[in-house]
Amino acid sequence: MKQTKRILHSAKINNNCPECYDTDGLQFTFTQVISENRLYLKMDKKIVEELYCHSCNQQIYPISWTPDIERVYQYHKKKAIPMGLGRNYKTMGYLVLVAVLMIILFGIGAGIFLFLN
Repeated sequence: MKQTKRILHSAKINNNCPECYDTDGLQFTFTQVISENRLYLKMDKKIVEELYCHSCNQQIYPISWTPDIERVYQYHKKKAIPMGLGRNYKTMGYLVLVAVLMIILFGIGAGIFLFLN
């Protein structure tokens, strides 16, 4: 099963980096994982948040966030609206579903025909 990440929201912020204290490099990225196979696409509920500093090239983990960064995070988290949850069937998925339903209906029809004779 192939998994891809889709960016829901990305924002540069002007807070100080907890590692290098630069004010120009921080960026929040909110992503959603999409699993794909031949029959359907499945979107996960979970949104993955990441804070990355482009000045010191490090990911900043929530344990080292300041209260200011936490407030900005809460604001931008509201903007990251996940895509439709559940499964989106592809054409092949619908063909398999129709084929299975036809086999089931044929089996029921054949059973009724044999029962009446």
